[in-house]
Amino acid sequence: MEPTIEKTNYQEIKEDYRALIDALPHFVRLIQPDGTLVYANQRWCDYHDLLARHVREQKGGLLQQLVDCPTVQDRQRTQPHTDFFPAEQEVWLQNIHPEDQERVLALHRQAVTAGELYELEYRFRDGRTGAYRWCLSRCVPLRNKAGQIVLWLSSCTDIDDQKRTEEALRQSQERVNALMNSSIIGIFCAEGDEIVDTNTTFLHMTGYSREDLQQRNVPWATMTPALASSFSQQVHQEVVVQQCTTPFETELVCKDGNHLPVLMGGVAFHDQVLQGIGFVLDNSARRELEQRKDAFLGMASHELKTPLASLKLQTQLLRKKLEKQDLPNVEVVCARMDTQLNAITRLVDELLDLSHIQAGKLEYAHERVDLDEMLKEVVDVIQHMHTTHTIGLQHATSPAFVVGDRDRLTQVFLNLLSNAIKYAPDAPLIDVTLNTEASAITISVRDQGIGIPRELQRRIFERFYRAVPPQQRAFPGLGMGLYIVAEIVKHHGGTIRVESERGKGSTFHVTLPLAAVREESLRNTKEERNV
Repeated sequence: MEPTIEKTNYQEIKEDYRALIDALPHFVRLIQPDGTLVYANQRWCDYHDLLARHVREQKGGLLQQLVDCPTVQDRQRTQPHTDFFPAEQEVWLQNIHPEDQERVLALHRQAVTAGELYELEYRFRDGRTGAYRWCLSRCVPLRNKAGQIVLWLSSCTDIDDQKRTEEALRQSQERVNALMNSSIIGIFCAEGDEIVDTNTTFLHMTGYSREDLQQRNVPWATMTPALASSFSQQVHQEVVVQQCTTPFETELVCKDGNHLPVLMGGVAFHDQVLQGIGFVLDNSARRELEQRKDAFLGMASHELKTPLASLKLQTQLLRKKLEKQDLPNVEVVCARMDTQLNAITRLVDELLDLSHIQAGKLEYAHERVDLDEMLKEVVDVIQHMHTTHTIGLQHATSPAFVVGDRDRLTQVFLNLLSNAIKYAPDAPLIDVTLNTEASAITISVRDQGIGIPRELQRRIFERFYRAVPPQQRAFPGLGMGLYIVAEIVKHHGGTIRVESERGKGSTFHVTLPLAAVREESLRNTKEERNV
């Protein structure tokens, strides 16, 4: 409802009223129906010196004019007509963005002609910087008791920050929509254990329809049986604590029962119900490529084993014949040949182990192993092979028995000690210590070599990953050893971690459950399978 100005005496509050209007963070103007500007608040006056000069000349009579509220005809009889509006209008138009001028003028004329309230948004030049800023302009007709328009109350509010925020939100929404409409990444939104929304790609991946989704017939629990384990608890805990997950490989069970290998990650939001957004990348092509590669490595390893065994046998026969002939340097030459053959044999064995691990066919024995005794034998072997380094062994203070495969555990520490020597060519001291606790034993292998940069440490147990650049030929290798070590340790119910700093050496800690603990764990696992 449009306000009506009553004729009464406001002289006592005139100054307070003016101060209040001047304090407003908006442009406020009062304009007569003939276009004459009769009042502008201080903010508008400060905007432009020309306006300030003209407005201040008329400012004193403003409130009295508001009190008397004469009609346009009465005003024309009592006050001379000024030619101020055209000048003020010109300044106003010059400061409107050129792209907005036609629209603003059209709406202004339409509202004035109809005598109706109007508001519009347009870009207006900032008098201080010259830059255009968005503003919201409102113009309200003020009528006397007879219903005649005696003044127009015009206000202008700077909404540039709001418009920029809205634009940023719009662009952000467009990016989100582009991501949701991605044909590469499947995206789903979950509340608790329920999938409530997905993009089309996720539905195509899993074989579900939009109708299934609307009927809440996309069951998360049956889609991810691979996560129904301690690993699921680990992922859930990571989500709750960090509000995101490190991408991991798993499988989704599609609607038709087929298993889809995927790479999955996500973020979480804490509310009354745990909400999250998951990102799923189809990993089947990569998985197939890895399977082909693993199959090739396994086949190549098997094919290389036979000629290598034959070559080693022929080398031994050659050594015996040359020794009978009493030729000089025979022992040195044959030792070099043996060294190279052993290196190739180890490489082939690692390739074979790698293919078996990937196929889940690496065999393990289960027996009680005295780690103290086993490590002494390993240290003796390595010490005999590498006389340039000294390996110190600190024995366990109490019995150190574990359950596992002695040969595989030997392989673990042969690899760790060989690496310690390889990556510490100028630091001849290697330390091996055993620390027994109530339920586990930790074996630590420490060198004083080149160390591993902190940012690379979490990846050194990945297959084919090397912390040393390929061009650094002083440290040969294919990045398989630590991966195999980690898999063997994991199979024995243990963990492996590294502490290292560039240029200050590395310490690898292998923690294994003691025999009694491991036997109890194996019994529980067997009972669960029987159930």
